[in-house]
Amino acid sequence: MTDSELAQWRNQPIAEVERDGVHYTLLGTAHVSHQSTQAVREAVSSAEFDCIAIELDPQRHDALFNPDAMAKLDLAKVMRENKVAMFAANLALAAYQRRLAEQLGIEPGAELKAASTEADALNLPVKLIDREIGITFKRAMQGLKFWDRMKIGGGMITSLFADEEVSESHIENLKEGDMLEASFGDFAKESPALFSALIDERDQYMAAKLRQIDGARRVLAVVGAGHLKGIAKYLKEETTAPADILPKLDNVVQKRKIPWVTLIISALVIGGIVWGFTHGGISKGMDLIILWSAWTAGLAALGAAIAAAHPFSIIVAAIVAPFKPFRPGMPAGMFSGLTELKLRNPTYADFLSLRNDAQTLKGWYSNRVCRVVLVFMMTNFGMMAGEWIAIARGAKHLFG
Repeated sequence: MTDSELAQWRNQPIAEVERDGVHYTLLGTAHVSHQSTQAVREAVSSAEFDCIAIELDPQRHDALFNPDAMAKLDLAKVMRENKVAMFAANLALAAYQRRLAEQLGIEPGAELKAASTEADALNLPVKLIDREIGITFKRAMQGLKFWDRMKIGGGMITSLFADEEVSESHIENLKEGDMLEASFGDFAKESPALFSALIDERDQYMAAKLRQIDGARRVLAVVGAGHLKGIAKYLKEETTAPADILPKLDNVVQKRKIPWVTLIISALVIGGIVWGFTHGGISKGMDLIILWSAWTAGLAALGAAIAAAHPFSIIVAAIVAPFKPFRPGMPAGMFSGLTELKLRNPTYADFLSLRNDAQTLKGWYSNRVCRVVLVFMMTNFGMMAGEWIAIARGAKHLFG
């Protein structure tokens, strides 16, 4: 390849920063562009750099190079640690990326994979500088109000089953912005808290990771075009040591909030039943217990049934649902989901076909991994509906 051909990569969006004896070249890319992929290959092979930094975290890097990594997932651990929402969000992102690949003829993030592959071939050190996607997602959700979280969650659930083409506006966002931001749609631009976690915090994080690189004098950082200005700004202006910045941005343990909704529901249920026994006698108290149990057990079981759960999983959902006030933090879906996992353990093939199956409603019912997640979610939706109906009818029974 001639010098003139190699120099063509400099026609792409670039920012250069000199700091502490290190020259940083930030190459802005589009995550769905053949041109960006070729430019990255040219830049890495230009012999101008002694280190290559990439906008990836270890988990996403592994997913690019090892599609079978999902087969090692401990789904039971995901449910016990109440990370099903996180797992579902990753499925939504994977399905979105697959639709892009089919529509545009290029795998999203191909330029990042090319940077790593080319650097390995030339024995150049590769540094993964992005924050773990799970931490970014958690911090994004923590910064939102309840109804905003519900809106995001609803959009993600919808995207799991969508098979229509990705809109032109989203494709343009990917050419000029960031994969995570584009996957959240227009809501990311409307929410300062969400934008901060998805873009600004990661700009700070990646700039700090770049400053931590030792032993390099000329670093090429391959990042989405939407991060170019932010990373350059923090590289130039940030004075706080990376060792102080990174733990703060990796922290997802914020001030513990009192679970008011759970406490209120528990107080209403237990208080109402006690009131029924003390003011209406055993008959009224038992009526309230039966009413609560019937609605919560019935709708939790219905949710599991809609998810095509195993009959025993449906029974488990019905049994555990009425005891919700006495086990906060342990949703009924966790029990029915774990039961489903035990009775219909996913196969290796289920994990291998996970990304494809997650794109269709049929796939969600045929793939055992997807169905466990579906049983978990639908049981909980049914349980929540049963709670509020039971509380409303109980109040009418007491005071009507």
